[in-house]
Amino acid sequence: MRPERHRRLTLAASVTGAVIVALDGTVLTIAQPALQRDLHASFAQVQWTSTGYLIAVAALLVLAGRLGDRYGHREVFVAGTLGFAATSAAIALAPGVGWVIGLRVAQGLFGALLQPATLGMLRAAFPADRLAMAIAVRSGAIGLAAAAGPLVGGALTAHFGWRSVFLLNVAPALAIGVAALAVRVPAPRDTGAGVGAGGRTARLGLTGACLLAAALACLVNTLVEVPRTGWTVGTALGLTAAVAAGGAFVQHQRVAAHPLIPRHVLASGALTAALAVLLAASAAMFGALFVGSYFLQEVLALDPLQSGLRVLPLAVMMVVGAPVAAVLLRRQGPRRTALAAMALLSSGMLLLAGVDRSAASPAMAGAFLMLGAGFGTVMVTATAVVVQQASAADAGVSGGLKQTIMNIGPALGIALATTSITLIAPGLAAGQAGEGGSRWTPAAFGGAMGPTLLLLAAVAALGVPAAVRLPARAAA
Repeated sequence: MRPERHRRLTLAASVTGAVIVALDGTVLTIAQPALQRDLHASFAQVQWTSTGYLIAVAALLVLAGRLGDRYGHREVFVAGTLGFAATSAAIALAPGVGWVIGLRVAQGLFGALLQPATLGMLRAAFPADRLAMAIAVRSGAIGLAAAAGPLVGGALTAHFGWRSVFLLNVAPALAIGVAALAVRVPAPRDTGAGVGAGGRTARLGLTGACLLAAALACLVNTLVEVPRTGWTVGTALGLTAAVAAGGAFVQHQRVAAHPLIPRHVLASGALTAALAVLLAASAAMFGALFVGSYFLQEVLALDPLQSGLRVLPLAVMMVVGAPVAAVLLRRQGPRRTALAAMALLSSGMLLLAGVDRSAASPAMAGAFLMLGAGFGTVMVTATAVVVQQASAADAGVSGGLKQTIMNIGPALGIALATTSITLIAPGLAAGQAGEGGSRWTPAAFGGAMGPTLLLLAAVAALGVPAAVRLPARAAA
């Protein structure tokens, strides 16, 4: 196969795989009320159709990336996509909510296999000077899928029922899984480093993988539960367990002969700086998006479609701005591009903090434009640095780290926003609203919205010192 055709097929597979995962989460959010009615499920059970998936994905991403580095990204990608298609079809046929929850956890496992492999295949297929544009295409497609998800999910659920949103993934996943078999991704050269009596299994670092999975599972579950229940004994214990498991993982990494994450990967200052920038930006961005969406639907009383149209400038700028970010990255370098993006992101939050009660406020449209442009640029820049800084043999584990940050950051931002509003607002405390009811009165939320967005802008600013540590020039 000619190199150019090989690259196009690899890019198509990577983009489609990333899109079906992004689309899956957003269409389900719209379909959950119909699922609850049809299966006679409780609110907590419906929440676990999302929480179970998130926990499974976050816990296994790094191990999935390591598997790709060890056995080949194409093979792991094919297993992930075909498994994702099979579990999607099974969920569409599930007889009860218990089956849906269990199959969503299994779907999360296959989603974890799929995501790092999409970046690992790009790293193997594209030279450094063309990698940023390939990543920009992938990032723009993810933004488009996230924007289209509520519209597609709403239309499918209204006309064909909630089961149709899962069938939506089956054909594309099967198609790219089969097509990926035709893509020959060079296998990482095995240097023999770390080979011991344990052979292949030892080199995977399974003990570290279990410790990291436990830490991430407890952390994600805590961050997801805090916005729903507030800080309770259960969430405090979950955070304590996450810290304990995380500490055990760090200690194991220091002494293990075969650590899950190779030590030279984390020794890269540019890679760790890119991950820190992405964590700060994603936490601030999704926290602000949560605040903005609540303001539109609960304070301004807009329906989901009207709210989606108000937020549309954000999605448009993520799609349009991704290739522009790739050009800036090549001309200005990661450091300047990331600093400009973080400034845009923080400015958008400051502008959103000052919006009035008008649904057609120009300031609101401008704020969402700035948020989309800033976050889209951060995504392209940080992802390019992570992938380029990793060797071909470590591209999977680096991609797994990046995807893990993209699962933790949004959950952390929403938890911070919820905690801030609950502490500031004189309305209802978290968890006291009736099922389906608003947690805060419009007046209470309006008073807490500005300070919360200022806090989130400060979170974004925490990424600036890490952005300064990024390379001054793009990879040659």
